[in-house]
Amino acid sequence: MAVSGYHIPPQSPIPYAPELIHEAPILDGSNPQKIMNITGGNGLKKTNPSFHLLVPASKSNSLLCKTLLSSFVLGYPPPTLVNYGKAFKGEGWDNGTHAGKIRGVYDYLKEGKDMKEHDLVLIIDGFDIWFQLPPEIMIKRYHKMLVEANERLRVRYGMATHEKDGGFGGKERIPRYTQKVIFGADKICWPNGAEDPACVAVPFSTLPKDTYGPSTDKDPESFLTRPRFLNSGTVIGQVSDVLAIYEYAVKKVEEDGKGAVGDQFVFAEIFGEQEFQRETKRQASQGAGGRWLDWVSNTLGVSESPLATNQTINNMTTVPGQNYEFGLGLDYGSELFQTMTHSWDDIVFIRYNDSDALTEIQEKHPSLSSVPFSLPSDLQRVQDPFWFSSPGNHTNEPEDVILLPFSEKLDITGEGPRWEEVPLATNVFADSIPTLIHLNGDKSILDRLWPSTWFHPYARALLRRYVRSPQGPIAAHAAALGGLSWWDTRGGRGGVWTDRETWMSWGEVCRKTEPDVFADGKGTWMKEEGSIRTENSFGAVVIDDEHFEDEDGD
Repeated sequence: MAVSGYHIPPQSPIPYAPELIHEAPILDGSNPQKIMNITGGNGLKKTNPSFHLLVPASKSNSLLCKTLLSSFVLGYPPPTLVNYGKAFKGEGWDNGTHAGKIRGVYDYLKEGKDMKEHDLVLIIDGFDIWFQLPPEIMIKRYHKMLVEANERLRVRYGMATHEKDGGFGGKERIPRYTQKVIFGADKICWPNGAEDPACVAVPFSTLPKDTYGPSTDKDPESFLTRPRFLNSGTVIGQVSDVLAIYEYAVKKVEEDGKGAVGDQFVFAEIFGEQEFQRETKRQASQGAGGRWLDWVSNTLGVSESPLATNQTINNMTTVPGQNYEFGLGLDYGSELFQTMTHSWDDIVFIRYNDSDALTEIQEKHPSLSSVPFSLPSDLQRVQDPFWFSSPGNHTNEPEDVILLPFSEKLDITGEGPRWEEVPLATNVFADSIPTLIHLNGDKSILDRLWPSTWFHPYARALLRRYVRSPQGPIAAHAAALGGLSWWDTRGGRGGVWTDRETWMSWGEVCRKTEPDVFADGKGTWMKEEGSIRTENSFGAVVIDDEHFEDEDGD
């Protein structure tokens, strides 16, 4: 069975040990994934790319802990906090934190000892993002979206002649442009100038032109606008491709003096420059027939070129030798990333087994009457929601005390609900269930929507299941081989890594956030039923989630 570039042997004795196969989708047709050779702590060799989750966050609060919790219970790799504990005293409205975020992520992508060029990396904002679907879904959709985007690019920009093997293997025809990295898409362009390429030169959304009915893209408040502008809060791609974008962003911040405007401005500008260059080169290379077709489509108002509009655009100044092509694209359909700016009315929390609720949505929005709301096929084929908080350990037997003693008052047993039985944030106009929600814009919705997430009623119990997951030979083997449990060679569960390669438990990072995060009235994490003594995944003695040296030396 092929899953997101991996193969799971049908009778594998270790359920999280897939192997790379040649038939799987690749990230870049001109540079296939290489088989890596990483040796884990147990001498096992990792032979496929890892998946990393980076979260820029200089401090902790309940907002960060909600983000972390959502990643834990869905089985994402242990997050790495970038810039954690760092004090920023720079210029600008944010004291330099946003510019520092660019440098911090860049340094870790470049210098992190576990970051390999063909690994996959997901970078998210730390204080307003909640995961709702597992990483398997995210990675499968990422691959699918690249295939679809690259076909659109081939149709629009055509093919180019390329030297094979450094000029010694003849020539070949390849797509002129390919997409490699995906950012979130937003309905508004900010804080860039309205006439900058970031706001005018970027492609139109791939969503239907009547997504919101006859007022689509005509709403002065942008609530009925199809997303087409870059949002910097979410990005996924191969490490080498994302690193190239961040390297250019660092240059803009530190050499071009754009640090005070923040990361949103910088990455949106990079996207605008790329698209301006693509379109101006296409127009310049057109023959007589192509120019005539452009003229006709412009005259009829059906042109796909953003430069064909009557909007004024500030021409960019090109620097000789500077690369402007980064294979950067956006998630227009919110399959991966749902940004919430001006999109509150697009989102409904749906239980897909509730036919009455689905009918009510269609009655409320007549334009959706033909939309066949149903659980997408990729979600129908994955394990049920509770599975991901404890892959490999679903019994929660009382004698299972790998990390945390079982409690009848705090824990839950059984398989739990199915996906169609839990409320899933759905973009009803894009007909998509995003893998995560980015609650940018109006922050008042953060507290209001948190109880609506499918995992919130079980948050403490799911976190306990997650912490109790195997940390012994099975986990070590999975860490070396990679796969659906997304272990990296560092290991760790129930906490986070920092970019200084230090491990912090949930209790260390999220102490005193229980009233906001769990909201269940059951007290402080690990002290609900009095002090307990356990052993963490690295063999250290833990009392109430605080680390101590074992007096017996065991």
